[in-house]
Amino acid sequence: MQKYIDELTISLKEKVGSLPVLLLISGGVDSTVAGALLLKILNPEQVHLMYMDTGLMRKNETEAVRSILSKLGAKNLHVIMCEDEFLSALKGITEPEEKRRIIGDLFISIQEREVSRLGLTQDYFLAQGSIRADFIESGQNDGKKVNVVKSHHNVASPLVIAKREAGKIIEPLAQFYKDDVRELGRFLGLDNELVNRHPFPGPGIAVRILGEITRDKCDILREADAIYIDELKRRSVSSGKSLYDEIWQAFAVLLPIKSVGVSNVAASNNFAERKYGWVLALRAITSKDGMTADVYPFETRDLLEISAHITNAVPQIGRVTYDISNKPPATIEWE
Repeated sequence: MQKYIDELTISLKEKVGSLPVLLLISGGVDSTVAGALLLKILNPEQVHLMYMDTGLMRKNETEAVRSILSKLGAKNLHVIMCEDEFLSALKGITEPEEKRRIIGDLFISIQEREVSRLGLTQDYFLAQGSIRADFIESGQNDGKKVNVVKSHHNVASPLVIAKREAGKIIEPLAQFYKDDVRELGRFLGLDNELVNRHPFPGPGIAVRILGEITRDKCDILREADAIYIDELKRRSVSSGKSLYDEIWQAFAVLLPIKSVGVSNVAASNNFAERKYGWVLALRAITSKDGMTADVYPFETRDLLEISAHITNAVPQIGRVTYDISNKPPATIEWE
């Protein structure tokens, strides 16, 4: 890792000079490690970290990102509140690749607008936390065209492609897989809680809400997902590790269907009150690099208790299922 940082320092300083560098940061592992790397190599004054609250983030994500980046020594942190713009652009959209395209283009267009507002020179560099798996799944592998599994907005967006062709993109993690990124993060001295954080997709929960995206659905999924993750963190396995640390990635998915059920209040009072609630799917996998993945073999008791907690705490959800599909044939994310 030290050799890699030494080589990157020489090439990056030669390429960038004193020009400003803008990193679009999500608060996830990849972009945060990329941010820590840029702040270590370059003058922190020339590094601008831009975080967009798209309304598609995890619960309390914006507050967590502010805290993390401040600890990294960021001098220029720009938090853009743009939930209305993203939800308006996604209204009525149900096709997964169209969601990804819209989100990717909107990221770049808002970034360009904010760059102009901030007064950055037009020859600034755009930095991204893209990793090797992003390129492979988007149909690119060492310059060769391969089948597209799903497009990543930091790879396949037309505007990103144009910037890459202009030589104005910096991607210091492009040859890394997720486990390499975590190792680099530890080497840079980042907290284990951050480095071991589960992956989070660039498009956010937009690809974890099947069908049309609405504010209400985002709020429902955010709450259910937070409960799921909190449950995993407080439950331990025989080795003493938490379930969260035992699992490579876990998250909840809101399905575009409702099922009939009985309200909790009605059940406790021994009379039937029919209701329709959303169906939620839980996903938990183990993996080394995200290219293949195995379903995590929960103890039945854990699943039953987590399901009960979610349906009791989130009244809009009437049924919980567990996704038992490996990758392949399934992908880790549902869209």
